[in-house]
Amino acid sequence: MTPPVSTSRRRSLTWAAAASLVALPAFAVLHPAAGEAPKAPGVQVAPLAAQELNNLPGQKLNALVVTYPPGGSSPVHHHAGSVFAFVLSGEIRSQSSATGPEKIYKAGESFFEPAGSSHLVSANASATEAASLLAVIVAEDGAILTTFDE
Repeated sequence: MTPPVSTSRRRSLTWAAAASLVALPAFAVLHPAAGEAPKAPGVQVAPLAAQELNNLPGQKLNALVVTYPPGGSSPVHHHAGSVFAFVLSGEIRSQSSATGPEKIYKAGESFFEPAGSSHLVSANASATEAASLLAVIVAEDGAILTTFDE
């Protein structure tokens, strides 16, 4: 049986994985498409990388870091494809139309949003400290990754 990975070791591995995404020469810097700017004051989206997927023609893996200021949140939105999110720092409140009730995810925890779901709650759980997550979105090449509901 494999021993459990400690929280600090898991964080180190995650940062190493994120750093390797940026360091891979095959990755191109992701430039957000028009209309993709966040509609949430103070929320920062930093594209890390984008990579075409040879085993899924026409699909691209996109990696972004989303940082919420204290008390920050995003309005209801949906993504162009499936999303894997890993909380890098702080605590994130999240709820998807496909995942059940709202939950708080702490640094080192992750969640998944299936394609076609709405992200109903996406917020920093703290009013005093920033929080960030690594979002990995697999979507059609050229798709607008995030669309905010009006």
